[in-house]
Amino acid sequence: MTIRPLLIGALWLAALGLPPAGAQTIAYEEAPHDYWSAPHRDVGPALDAALQGQTFPLPPGGDLAAMRAVLQQLKIPESSQTLVFSKTSAQKDRIAPWNPRALYFNDECYVGWVPGGLMEFALLDPQLGPVFYLLDFHRPDRPAPRLDRPQSCLDCHGSNMTNRVPGLMIRSVFPDKDGSVFFQAGTALIDHTSPLATRWGGWFVTGTHGDTVHRGNALASDRGGAITLDTRSSSNLTDLERFFPAQNYPRPGSDIVALMVLEHQIMLTNRLVEASYDLRAALARQQALRRELGDPSSEELGSTARLIAEGHAAKILDALLFREEAEFPPGGIRGDPAFPRDLAAQHPSTSDGQSLAELHLGNRLFRHRCSYLIYSRAWAALPPPLLSLLYTKLHAILTDPEPPADFRYLGQAERRSILHILRLTLPGLPADWKS
Repeated sequence: MTIRPLLIGALWLAALGLPPAGAQTIAYEEAPHDYWSAPHRDVGPALDAALQGQTFPLPPGGDLAAMRAVLQQLKIPESSQTLVFSKTSAQKDRIAPWNPRALYFNDECYVGWVPGGLMEFALLDPQLGPVFYLLDFHRPDRPAPRLDRPQSCLDCHGSNMTNRVPGLMIRSVFPDKDGSVFFQAGTALIDHTSPLATRWGGWFVTGTHGDTVHRGNALASDRGGAITLDTRSSSNLTDLERFFPAQNYPRPGSDIVALMVLEHQIMLTNRLVEASYDLRAALARQQALRRELGDPSSEELGSTARLIAEGHAAKILDALLFREEAEFPPGGIRGDPAFPRDLAAQHPSTSDGQSLAELHLGNRLFRHRCSYLIYSRAWAALPPPLLSLLYTKLHAILTDPEPPADFRYLGQAERRSILHILRLTLPGLPADWKS
């Protein structure tokens, strides 16, 4: 695979997903958000207090044992392990194909770790979005390790790549033999709509996926100005021992299914966070204007706020219901069987065993194409007018004899199953959902 360097300008901005010049940005550091000063309800403060108070002492046995203990404390399954070897994080000097960075996740916690380095955290607050921390096991000036909250994480995670709100990202890049990135070849932000052929540059990937060739497990080189990615023997790998010592990590692989679930989860989480910031700001502007005009306060959406809510509702529903999900290879995807079991165990199911966390892996990722993140605190904490709008639109999609054209890929039986699961497992549904 050969990639010619992109011209600097519009193509580069598009490759990074950057908005055009003059696009509105959200001042997440200012009122009504106050990202740095507002009380936050992620699990970071509790973890830090447990470390400081020695109610959660880290075990002896080195960094690997300590890291695994933290995962267990946060209820993050080790089976969620994915491995990235491109130098694309704060610990880029430690990351290499022979020493990849490991990532682990559940619905609200994302943890990165490099052997010999730090633990990195993005922990979800239901309103502020991801709150970023570092944990250094080796600070000699501290009696016990503790979480630090550096502002530098927002240089990337609050940038144009996340639409200027605190956010998460998965990138596919072109890495050289030591993990450095050929940025002139472009990078791609990846989600569940991305074709598999464009995914996972700079990542290790274990699992089977038929004849589809992706960018994982492959190194790039510069041949006379053309960036060439060698994918001749990078697909359908089940063993990574030729790259690095697998015993340095809790799991031997970098599961393809965990990667695909992570991509979906980050996509929808970002849309929930961005919508929350944007509509909160619009409602604050609306209230300020009403005060200035001497009008009484109102929770009703004005015309501008309604347009913003409608736009975000459309984007959230697209992600929630897997609209335009990328095509799967014939024969489907197969990965580590431990991850599907762990994912299902973290989410509710009906008495007859149906769950939004049940994977399909044949021609799509999930059996029921409605995301389990509908149970998340980020969903429940959306501004009430937006949440009400989402429930109205989602109910219509699931119950109308002829759903909107964009969602006709959801057959009647699948829509009926999703409705059944939500009625039995999701607290706080509007009354009309029960009839």
